[in-house]
This record gives sequence, structure tokens and C-alpha cells, in this order.
Amino acid sequence: MKKQKPLGRGAGILLPVSCLPSDYGIGSLGKAAYDFVDFLAAAGQSYWQVLPLGPTGYGDSPYQSFSAFAGSPYYIDLQTLVEDGLLRQSEAKAPDWGERPDWVDYAKLYKNRFEVLKKAWSRSGWQKDPAFGSFYEENRFWLEDYALFMALKDSFDGLSWQSWPEEIRLREPAALQKCRERLKEQTAFWQYVQYLFFTQWQKLKAYANGKGVQIIGDIPIYVSMDSADVWANTSLFQMDKSRRPLAVAGVPPDLFSATGQLWGNPLYDWRAMEADGFDWWKKRMAASAGWYDLIRIDHFIGIVNYYSIPAGEKTAMNGRWMPGPGEKLLSAITPALGGKRIIAEDLGVVTPPVRRLLRKSGYPGMKLMEFAFDSTSANEYLPCHFEKNTVVYGGTHDNETLAGFFGPGQKRRMLQFARRYLNVSRNAQIPWELIRAGYASCADTVIFQLQDFLGLGNEARINTPSTLGGNWCWRLVPGQLAGGLADRIEELVKLYDR
Repeated sequence: MKKQKPLGRGAGILLPVSCLPSDYGIGSLGKAAYDFVDFLAAAGQSYWQVLPLGPTGYGDSPYQSFSAFAGSPYYIDLQTLVEDGLLRQSEAKAPDWGERPDWVDYAKLYKNRFEVLKKAWSRSGWQKDPAFGSFYEENRFWLEDYALFMALKDSFDGLSWQSWPEEIRLREPAALQKCRERLKEQTAFWQYVQYLFFTQWQKLKAYANGKGVQIIGDIPIYVSMDSADVWANTSLFQMDKSRRPLAVAGVPPDLFSATGQLWGNPLYDWRAMEADGFDWWKKRMAASAGWYDLIRIDHFIGIVNYYSIPAGEKTAMNGRWMPGPGEKLLSAITPALGGKRIIAEDLGVVTPPVRRLLRKSGYPGMKLMEFAFDSTSANEYLPCHFEKNTVVYGGTHDNETLAGFFGPGQKRRMLQFARRYLNVSRNAQIPWELIRAGYASCADTVIFQLQDFLGLGNEARINTPSTLGGNWCWRLVPGQLAGGLADRIEELVKLYDR
């Protein structure tokens, strides 16, 4: 396995696309995204890290997507469609997109977004559009199954594929052919929606790259049970003959949850995947390399050893660790990356085999500074212990904001330690000085959430693991990035050679 080269010294900001301002209920790939790229460039940032961009399923989580290859229809910018002549302004503005500009109302998006997109599709002339034809041919290996999956899901009132009629659930050829004929128009719509998404995304990515900003994408190691990936490839997952899961994914009890996290994702059948040379993973990583400049693999430790929870369990407490493919998988996917580099999210139970694989691959691991002050000065998350080939975060999308974490509810001993280490006298000073310490460290790369630069509390938290409702909802409002913030961040970039 060829060792990956280090990223080099740089800095970036984590902000999901959903968090951008817009008039249509959720952040999109429109003007606010381009304005944010301009902000990043003005702040001297090298990277924009986003969360997974796929169509969200259960709990509105980007980590539970209907496809590992598709983009979310919610992120298609409606104003761009107006400018392209596919929508009228009144049609884009007519639906109720939600009452709060700082909050995503997913129920209203689900109710209204697709009817608006169908109007654009009906006027597109997609049948004679050579650009759409090229997109279809390049992506048909996943696009056909995904579009049929979504058309079927609509026809069954949104039910999971595991609740569909048996002949369709089991993908009997005659039944599938009937579905393709019956849902021909609906399938074409879902294919065209993907064309719109990728057209807008590639333009935005090209703009960012032209401004010196690279996109860090985030891919979940697992796919959703209710996804086209599992429905179309059940032989690659740990499922019985009836295509029901034998075991599901999660993690044991940890800092986030006393009973562990029961994610419910189907587990890969790594033997079956190895038998065909990890072909599905090669295609997935090649697709991701086309989307992003760098790829963060969420829950990287699952490649070395994964936590297997028997299907039907109510918590993650009765799972067990099982061996993963390790170096075999990384060796297989490296050629598919086309030179794009990987960041390994190695949080959790980091065993010696995980550390060995990280060293051999050259992938940078992660350090979270919120974890730094709960023990002694030997804590590996303190900046004095960082290594160069590391990506440092204040916290991730699963954590509290820095202002929230170091707020009044925090343990006095931890706050005292943080004040002493950062050489400040007041708790309110901790978040910014922690950012400064990250920038000053020897770590090649630092990534902080935008909320932390803005000094926002937990009202701006993205996600609380093991909870449903109120997650993935916070948004910026227009004008929130004014006031010289870019200049203040750029000072850190210059001062600490990032």
C-alpha cells in the first residue's frame, strides 16, 4: 500500500451546506454558498469541510441517506432554476418553507420541495438534452437503481423497502421489469433531479477551487438500511435469505451514550466484498473523489474492527467487536481515488491495530480539543502532544459548540484546567484562545466549526447523538458573517503560518 503524503499546513472551517442562508427553507448550492467561499478565501482558509451531501432519510440525518452516490434534492438551488428559466419566481416562493430563517423545517421541505422540482423537470426538455444524456451514461451504474428505488418509495407512501411487496423487495426480475414500465416517468424525474444537483455542485466546487479553497467531503463508513445501495446489493451485506439484517452497526457505551449508539445500519459482508475485489467500495470512492478534494471517512476504526450488534437489540450494549478488512480495503481503493487524499475519523476505541494502519497508510487522524481538559497534562488531545500529520478540531458536528461546552454547566475542575493551560482568567475567553492554541500547534491542519468562530452557544449545535428531533436544523442568517470576522481569522492564519 502506497503511503499518502501529508496535507501540509493549512486551516479550514466546518459548515454543512444545510446551514447556509436561503429563502427556500434550507441552505443550497446557490449564491449564499458562493458568498461563503468568498468569506473563506478572505479569511485565508484552505478548506471548506461539509457533511455528507446525500438525500436524507430517517431522522433527517445526512448519515442515513437513501444512496451513497446521490445528492440531496434539498440542496438544489431554486433561484438558479429561476434564472435558468425552469421555474417562475412565484413558483419558487409560493410554498411555505418554514417560519424561521435560522432553522430548517424538514417536514415542510418534504411536503413542498419535490412538487416544485417536478415543475422544473417538466420544462427541462431532458429527453433531448445531451448534457443530461452524458450524465446518465456516466452514472447509470448507480443512477438506475437509485431512481427506481425512489419512484417505488413514493408509490409505497415512503415505506422502507423492507416493507415492500415480497417480489419487489427480493428484486424478482419480472416484478422489477413491470415496475420500470409502470414508473417510467417517475424514474426519469429522479434521474433528472440528480443531474440538477451535480451540475450545480460541480460549478460551486470549481468556483471554490479557483479561490484556493478545497472541499473536504465526509462519507459515512456505513450506508442506511433504507437505501438503494442495500436494496440493490444485498449480497454484499450481512443479511439472511429473506434479506433481513443478521446484525447491525453501532458503537459500545462511550462519552456520548451510556448504552452505546445503536445506529442500525447493515453491516458489510467483508468476505463477499473481498471476493469481488471490493468493487462497490472502489466505485464509491471514485465517485467521492469526483465530488471532493479530500475525503474524510467517518468511523474509520470500523475498517480495522467493527462493532456488531445482533438485529433486534434495543441498545448497543450486547454487541461484540469483529475484524474488518483493514489494509486489504485501503490497498484496493487507493487507485480509485485518483490522487485524492483521505482523513481518518479515528475517534472512539483506537486499538493498536488501528494506529498501525494509520501509520502505514499515512492518513492523518483527528484530535478533538474538547476532549483535552478532562484528565491530566498527559492527555493526548492537548496541543502539546499533537503530531504534525493530524487534523485538529475544536469539536465535530456531534459535539457541543465551544461556547456551550465551556459554559456554566461544565465541571469546575475542567474549566480551571482549561484556563490555566490557555493562560486566561475568564471562562468566556476559553473558546477563542482554544482556537488560537489549535492554530499555533504543530498539527498540519486545523478545522473549526463556524459556530465557534461566531461564539455561538448550543442553540447552534448541529447534532446530539442518540437523539431524534431538533438535529441538523441550525442555519446562518444573512449578515451573520459581517463585522470583520474574516479579518480576525486571517490574522491567525498569518500569525501561525497556515
